Amino acid sequence: MFLIRGADLLSLSVKRFWVEAPRVAQHWQPGQFVIVRVSGDGERVPLTIVDGDRDAGTICLIVQGIGATTRTINRLEVGDSLADVAGPLGTPSRIEAYGNVVVVGGGVGTAIAYPVARALHEAGSQVTAIIGGRSREFVILEAELSKVCDRVLAATDDGSYGHPGQVTQVLADLLRRGETIDHVFAMGPVPMMRAVAEVTRPHSIRTTVSLNPIMVDGTGMCGGCRVLVGSATKFACIDGPEFDAHIVDFEVLTSRNRAYHEFEMARASGCGP
Repeated sequence: MFLIRGADLLSLSVKRFWVEAPRVAQHWQPGQFVIVRVSGDGERVPLTIVDGDRDAGTICLIVQGIGATTRTINRLEVGDSLADVAGPLGTPSRIEAYGNVVVVGGGVGTAIAYPVARALHEAGSQVTAIIGGRSREFVILEAELSKVCDRVLAATDDGSYGHPGQVTQVLADLLRRGETIDHVFAMGPVPMMRAVAEVTRPHSIRTTVSLNPIMVDGTGMCGGCRVLVGSATKFACIDGPEFDAHIVDFEVLTSRNRAYHEFEMARASGCGP
């Protein structure tokens, strides 16, 4: 059992946990994730490792309550436990001093962006974070990013906070103003990552996205997380989750992610098995 040492709400549907997982805390790197289960026979859920405390033996996870399992996780409090926390899994982010870097986080994708932005800054990059959400409550980790980035720009779809519009518009504005950007990292919903790729493609800016396909075991055995990158089939759980955005086949990714949509929605509403 993996004891929950800390829990706090970031918004109505997004919760941050500090979970006791000493082995994961010792070895994790930015870009990696864990597979968690609430109970021994429960659904496996992949979650990015947002932060870790090696001395305390804890890791930070951020969960958005969308489906039945994530809503169950978000009902947990300090003193409760998770049955399984397996990891760290995935290939770590490629961190180096790239020059001027923009890290884009959409919604809960900001939880993936935070450790990458911090590591890039520590490596010597100049880091701008662009974060956003549908409304103010979905803009998370702004204060934390402000401590590890040179600049943080926020955007909301409804204009309730920061730039009115989407994060891709903020990125496009920077380029229109003539800013030099050497590398872009994007984490969040598939349509947002795809749009970022199209903004940077004409400028030949190296762009990395963190993909979130259906994932079961996190070891490449189930094949559920297959993605098409260039002409090659890759497994997001072991070859990624980060890939070159300009050669990812987003059409295939979107189609695969919708495969169990009706089942997931029925289960989340309590109508499914």
